[in-house]
Amino acid sequence: MAEPPVESESKPTEITAAGLPKSLGDLVLKADAAIQQSNLPYAVKLLMSVLKAEPGFLEGRRKLRAAEMALAGPPKKKGLFGGGGLSVTKLKGQSKKDPVGVMDAIEKELEKDPYNAAANDLLFDSALRANMLDTAAFALETVRKGTPDNTKLLHKLAEFYMNRDMAEEAAGVYKDIVKADPTDTEAVKGEKDATARASMAKSRGATGEFLMKDDAETLELEKASRAAMTRDQLEARRDELVEEYNEDVNNLEVVKKLAAVYEQLEDWAMAHQLYDWAHGLSSGDVALKNKAAVLKDRAAEEEIKSLESRVRENPDDEEARAQLEEYQKSRIAEQVEERTKRVEQNPTDPHLRYDLGQALYHAGQYSEAIPHLQQATRNPHIRTRVLLLLGRTFDAKGMHDMAVKQLTDANADLHAMDATKKEVLYELGLIHDKVGETDEALGCFKQIYEVDYGYLDVAKRVEESYSG
Repeated sequence: MAEPPVESESKPTEITAAGLPKSLGDLVLKADAAIQQSNLPYAVKLLMSVLKAEPGFLEGRRKLRAAEMALAGPPKKKGLFGGGGLSVTKLKGQSKKDPVGVMDAIEKELEKDPYNAAANDLLFDSALRANMLDTAAFALETVRKGTPDNTKLLHKLAEFYMNRDMAEEAAGVYKDIVKADPTDTEAVKGEKDATARASMAKSRGATGEFLMKDDAETLELEKASRAAMTRDQLEARRDELVEEYNEDVNNLEVVKKLAAVYEQLEDWAMAHQLYDWAHGLSSGDVALKNKAAVLKDRAAEEEIKSLESRVRENPDDEEARAQLEEYQKSRIAEQVEERTKRVEQNPTDPHLRYDLGQALYHAGQYSEAIPHLQQATRNPHIRTRVLLLLGRTFDAKGMHDMAVKQLTDANADLHAMDATKKEVLYELGLIHDKVGETDEALGCFKQIYEVDYGYLDVAKRVEESYSG
């Protein structure tokens, strides 16, 4: 079995400049001034001091690395994990025991060579153990920028993004790998899969459900996500991996691969169990923990859909209806509890804030959901979905003017009339209609009507306004 993760005593969080104590904030200002004056060695010295005191200050780490890169010049050609040497190797054991404390020593290595692949890889692993996910990504993005031919670490970065459901970012990394090595079939497949997943994510609404005109479009997206392998091929691959897994159930790489295949087969329950087991085998890999949680949610959604289907087919089956209501109620309560714990462990992650806000919204805890959703708007990748849900939350509280403001902001961010923009406009129209603003409501519905006659009941609403 792998060593259990070691909890950091300080339990750091990733913070912005606003969260720094005044003394450290003053040092950052001095560093900024030094950078402006091209006094880069002094800026490096100041920023190293700041990060030693506040290792979660990612903005400072970015500034430090930029200054170091300017001093070092272009990266020099090295081996796969070039430039690490014994000094970085010796730090690996310390990283397992004290992932936060070791960061200062890693930074001293990176001061000599900011592109040092081994040091950046160790910074990634350390940050992951400390639940500093954006810092972890930054470490390998540095490798991607400096040595894009280091495909081994780029694969690691792409897998990290996929485990965090950041498919668009993963697709970009896989594309770079293929550019460096066109014969890398795993990267070719990864890019296709990540691109398809990114498309699927953009086609989901605030509740996580697909927002399509019909089931055929949803099916096409689902097929695209598995385009690299047929179902028969996936099942054959699953059977091969099951044999490998049975030979050694503690082989982390095999467990992760098997979990990924079950996910592609949409066996959410098995995928969840295997990702959860992989997290247990890893040294506290937070990305795997988050992936297991996502798959647990999907497995629960599948169970709910099954129960809903049973109720639809047997509307007089009171037992099925009661079972559905009880399952939904218990699942919502469970989600609130689970997602609250995730936010407590990593309070600066906007994705986790959004997930918790969503769970609180479904639990009817609207006031509790608002602050989490407001914090989640900081992430530009999910901002539109967050604003949509925030608008619905204000609407549920009867704060219609504030709901309109959120949805108007969301609409302004959207330019193409895609599924998300239609959903935002429809929701905005409903609220305008609710408060008697008929012209504004019709304006929203007409925008949808012009491009999609069959969208929900917009045709009926628009046409009745002319006959009325």
